[in-house]
Amino acid sequence: MDFEKDNTFVKGRIKSIKYAILGAYKLITTEHSVMVQSSLAVLMIIAGFYFHISREEWIMQILAFGLVLAVESLNTAVEKIADFIHPEFHSKIGFIKDIAAGAVMFAATAAIAVGLLIYVPKFL
Repeated sequence: MDFEKDNTFVKGRIKSIKYAILGAYKLITTEHSVMVQSSLAVLMIIAGFYFHISREEWIMQILAFGLVLAVESLNTAVEKIADFIHPEFHSKIGFIKDIAAGAVMFAATAAIAVGLLIYVPKFL
């Protein structure tokens, strides 16, 4: 397949959206961590409707799980590139992959904090 740059703005944006949707689909259907996080996002949406959370709580919740999914996606990309470049174990590649995984942990910790701030008061 030859790469052809599309010089028209609208057609180029439509192609970009198509590739983004394809990438999201590949992530959700092949990566277990993204499957889990997507499922948790769906549960949070259901909980938001059930508990009638405020507009501000919706904003924070959407930003929280959006951040986690975005960072997890970048982590997956880093891991795939690292494995492609150096398939065997290498301590420097392991270090890079650990840092990318740490970024996911930071995002997930923030999302857990947001979830607790929103939902713990609903139970008390």
